[in-house]
Amino acid sequence: MRVLGVDPGLTRCGVGVVEGAAGRRLTMVGVGVVRTPADAETAERLVLIERGIEQWLDEHRPEYVAVERVFSQHNVRTVMGTAQASAVAMLCAARRGLPVALHTPSEVKAAVTGSGRADKAQVGSMVTRLLRLDAPPKPADAADALALAICHIWRAPAANRLQQIAAAHRSTVPARLPKGTR
Repeated sequence: MRVLGVDPGLTRCGVGVVEGAAGRRLTMVGVGVVRTPADAETAERLVLIERGIEQWLDEHRPEYVAVERVFSQHNVRTVMGTAQASAVAMLCAARRGLPVALHTPSEVKAAVTGSGRADKAQVGSMVTRLLRLDAPPKPADAADALALAICHIWRAPAANRLQQIAAAHRSTVPARLPKGTR
């Protein structure tokens, strides 16, 4: 499985591609950051992020895209920018028919470090160890993108199995007709 992880942000949008399978060796395919100038208009910055993500999709051909789920922060401007960058990543993937998974920061931290409360340094250290890198990717946005991809690789099989079970259950449960239509 090849996954593009995206740590959304307007100034720095972390991107990282990891290949592997649950219980198997993981390999970093690429890591980087899509940057935009802080003084540019929001619409222009979103176009730059879209171009950057499209370039990563063209170059690395992932099968899945994992994006950090936006959570409430105190700074509304930061949340809005993160949500907008996240939407661009999802749009780019959907345009190509790629499945998109959203993972919360605590879910990613728990998957990679064993603790949903791990700090950035712990995440970077575990990403370095899991991918057998010489040093943690810099900036932290790049390490977070790799952590998102790792999280998805490890959690997708279980999530897919749960979806299959739910779908099978729905197909065996008879449909209920509204009252008065029997």
